[in-house]
Amino acid sequence: MSAKQGSDTPKTPSANWRPRTKAVHGGTARSPFGETSEAMFLTSGYVYDSAEAAEARFKGEEPGFIYSRFANPTVRMFEERMIALEGAPDGRTIDARATATGMAAVTAAMLCQLSAGDHVVAAKALFGSCRYIVEDLLPRFGITSTLIEGTDLAQWKAAVQPNTKVFFLETPSNPTLEIIDLQAVADIAHEAGARLVVDNVFATPVLQRPFEFGADTTVYSATKHIDGQGRCLGGVVLADEDFIADHLGNFLRQTGPALSPFNAWVMLKSLETLDLRVNAHAANGEAVARFLDAHPKVQKALYPTLDSHPQAALARRQMAAGGNIVAFEVKGGKEAAFRLANALQIILISNNLGDAKSLITHPATTTHQRLSEEARAELGISAGLLRLSVGLEDSQDLIEDLDRALAAV
Repeated sequence: MSAKQGSDTPKTPSANWRPRTKAVHGGTARSPFGETSEAMFLTSGYVYDSAEAAEARFKGEEPGFIYSRFANPTVRMFEERMIALEGAPDGRTIDARATATGMAAVTAAMLCQLSAGDHVVAAKALFGSCRYIVEDLLPRFGITSTLIEGTDLAQWKAAVQPNTKVFFLETPSNPTLEIIDLQAVADIAHEAGARLVVDNVFATPVLQRPFEFGADTTVYSATKHIDGQGRCLGGVVLADEDFIADHLGNFLRQTGPALSPFNAWVMLKSLETLDLRVNAHAANGEAVARFLDAHPKVQKALYPTLDSHPQAALARRQMAAGGNIVAFEVKGGKEAAFRLANALQIILISNNLGDAKSLITHPATTTHQRLSEEARAELGISAGLLRLSVGLEDSQDLIEDLDRALAAV
């Protein structure tokens, strides 16, 4: 996308800016009015100086916006700020496209590069809707898939077929927080001539940047930490500039899962505090995880950087911190899990995550209820498992709230 948006920011962006500075200034393009806060362009269409100018713009011979299903100035600022935050290794030029939801981002990132007869290898430990895309949606278009244990590198290698085009995973995984070796899986994918798509929603670009480990495409539900306050839906796909030009850009233009300019503006403003919020979330998350890990009524606690986590060493290599999601299993199954959730006074029952407010959900009956009982058991999603998205409250208040609720179990 080469459309020019108003006047350039008077500050020249620097590649040496640190992430927190990029989160405040990256991608800014001011109108001739010189506003401090980024402008919100609530428009569906654009006016041309002449019929000849319209023709040139549609042919791509002249820069500019055409229709907000294709591109919009506010949405483009959000995309460019995400590019700045995500970064790219030397020799790669990364671009981004925003979508209406996180699942729209996942679906587009997969379908834009797949055709009938292709094959996908995916980790079993995926969000329920992502499993639906791989297991139910893709086969309708003649695209086959193999689900494997993502932490087992031998299974990635063994699953490769001559027609394998995409590897897909999330790390940490939802909800059991499995950690997958991004560099090793990327190497296996590239050796097979496939592309690696990584759902990085739990880590955010603050804690983990998949491109640094060889990923080809990174997807986010911007609804989560990027908004961070439970207001708006959104998603974003980041990939090499050529991939977006050759595959994703036209797919989104023709199928239409466009992000609302209003939602893009909300996300753009939220990015200014993403680094601060995610690091505060992670500090709270680790404090809560350590409390739960030591509690006698907790069968087990799962958190990437706990010593008890089976991939803790890998998590510390790939991630700057463990994030804000804690999974824990209470003794007594579903009945005990429900009693605990209902006894909480601060932590709210909700299937969302990444919010300033702490949220708890029971995956077996919410986010992963579509899976069979056997599939849930295979993933470690037991009847007593709860997923906690630790918010920005005082960590001691959260620990006391959990301690009171555990007394009811």
